[in-house]
Amino acid sequence: MRNIRFKLAALGAATMLVSCGGGDPAPAVAPEETRAQDALTFTADATATTFAAMAAAAGDVTDMSTTSRWAGVLDGAGYRVEVPANWNGKLVMYAHGFAGSGAALGISNPSIRRYLIQNGYAWAASSYSKNNYDVRAGVEDTNALALKFNDIAATNLHPLAAPSKLYITGHSMGGHITAAAIEDEAFATAKHKVKYNGAVPMCGVVGDTALFDLFAAMQVSAMAVAGVPSYPFTKWSEIQALVTGTLFATFPSTATPQAQITTTATGAKYASVLKNLTGGERPLFAQGLAFGGSFPSAYGTFGGDGTISGILNKSVVDTNGFTYTIDGDVAGSTALNAAAQKLTAVTDANRLRTDGLRWIPKVNGEFKIPVVSIHTLGDLFVPFSMEQVYQKRVAAKGNSAWLVQRAIRGASHCDFTVAEQVDAFDAMIQWEQNGVKPAGDDVVTAATVANVNYGCTFTKNTLGPDESGTTNALRPTLAAVAPCAVP
Repeated sequence: MRNIRFKLAALGAATMLVSCGGGDPAPAVAPEETRAQDALTFTADATATTFAAMAAAAGDVTDMSTTSRWAGVLDGAGYRVEVPANWNGKLVMYAHGFAGSGAALGISNPSIRRYLIQNGYAWAASSYSKNNYDVRAGVEDTNALALKFNDIAATNLHPLAAPSKLYITGHSMGGHITAAAIEDEAFATAKHKVKYNGAVPMCGVVGDTALFDLFAAMQVSAMAVAGVPSYPFTKWSEIQALVTGTLFATFPSTATPQAQITTTATGAKYASVLKNLTGGERPLFAQGLAFGGSFPSAYGTFGGDGTISGILNKSVVDTNGFTYTIDGDVAGSTALNAAAQKLTAVTDANRLRTDGLRWIPKVNGEFKIPVVSIHTLGDLFVPFSMEQVYQKRVAAKGNSAWLVQRAIRGASHCDFTVAEQVDAFDAMIQWEQNGVKPAGDDVVTAATVANVNYGCTFTKNTLGPDESGTTNALRPTLAAVAPCAVP
């Protein structure tokens, strides 16, 4: 029955009658309910027809100005497409991260754009037709753009052969889109169906709704450590100042790299809980909390109603599976676990649908293409624990042979160097083309993750011309305060 439903959804089953072997036709499938997200209006730039060439940099072997660059709007989503003069026939889809809740839709170029152009790859990126945490729109609009690549080229009087290979990569929410797009469930239920040949999710929400469970666990444990364990979860704003003042001596008002967070004595216990929730003992956690700048973003999610700001109609958050641990304090840990609120998700909050993808697409671990995933150890907005969730799900489905994960010694969210991202993408490409699985890190063995040198293998601190401001701000400091130890 599930397979029938998937096929009907792809064919628009909400209005279709199906004959079942000579009897009366089956009744039409009832239309799905709507949600707050569906009533919102977002706008892409309908005037853009091209975009700027990449600025030349020392060492370039390709003239960046010779690429073909097209921009436009496809089904309400803005897009950019770039094809180098020496196109190798392969197309890379780039999925950007969370862009807020504003009405204007924006497009991000891939951080490895220079590498892609120099190596002959075409790339395309969608703004998605919706802002907010709409991964469903992200998957559909990215897939739709991939399918329209040749039409866009032909419209711009540049006919091309169909891509010989399709790859996908993305950051943060775009990492969720990347991981979801390659899943069997997405191919079965999406309106726009694409089979990718390889994927590189970066700092991704590769545990899908498990991230929102984690945010909730961060909140209820903070409330319990601060002495207000039973205050209504959704009324966080009424106690936020109390909790913050109890746990932190200094706390920045915005998520800014190098803005200092210091804890009180009580807050030190919470920091221990936070470390254990987000991946366990590991290098760079302390720096991530102290000055990485990503924790205030997680803190800013506290107090929601579990619908992920209207993406769902019912609460999806659940904290029943968490155990809270204060290092070296068995009694305190026991008391904390007894006091912290237990939140339970509504069973069908994120169920399968008859009109396409789930509202928050799942990352089940059901894929059989090369995937190389990278994550910074100090990230506390989309923490390293997402990789641990991903590894366990993939292993449970028997697909570990298709996943490589790499830990990077960064202190913030997505603060990779371009070299680290290029290494991951190139490793995936070599694997997909040559069949040799690249090296990665064990992300689940506690003693391995806790080693002082963990993450050193794939960390490259050399800065290039295309680094993010966060990476430029943090990496020099990290290389000095958290160097890899000499064996």
